[in-house]
Amino acid sequence: MNREINPRMLQSEPLQRCTLAECRAACCLYGAWVDRVKIEDILANAEQISPHMPPETRNPQLWFDDGWEADEFSLSGEVGHTRVLTVPDPLGDTVCIFLRADRKCILQIAALEMGLHPWHFKPFYCILHPLDLDELGRITLDETEALLREPGSCLRPAERALPLAETFAEELRYLLGEKSEQQPTGQG
Repeated sequence: MNREINPRMLQSEPLQRCTLAECRAACCLYGAWVDRVKIEDILANAEQISPHMPPETRNPQLWFDDGWEADEFSLSGEVGHTRVLTVPDPLGDTVCIFLRADRKCILQIAALEMGLHPWHFKPFYCILHPLDLDELGRITLDETEALLREPGSCLRPAERALPLAETFAEELRYLLGEKSEQQPTGQG
């Protein structure tokens, strides 16, 4: 799927990324929407992924909720949701089934161990966050003020304005493709 960026991504804003030690993977508390094609890929590789899961969640039939929802921005046009587990957590009472106790993503760890790009199995919306899609499906930054107020946010205030295209360069390269003509230049 060809992606484009919203012109906002070429602007500079006084924002910086958090670190996992600061945010504690707060974005993983409620699970994620996952394209049907990605779910099929994850399940096809369950034998390599499941050893990274806690013993009680190694059954791939537990990994996703039943049912599908339409999603015009996904590759297949349909998404399913990761299962969430009810657990005592300082940030909330649920976590994505793929979140490890050390707050790392099991799908990312499994991909690395298999010699794949770390985001090979990672859901599109997980890679995208805190970026978002605008009404035209272009990559943009979600509502900044709301993100900055959120406990465990993926964003932190910065002392100076930084080009958003630089702050999110890794995500943009991955989502747009290394050779994409739409790739931002970083000039803001």
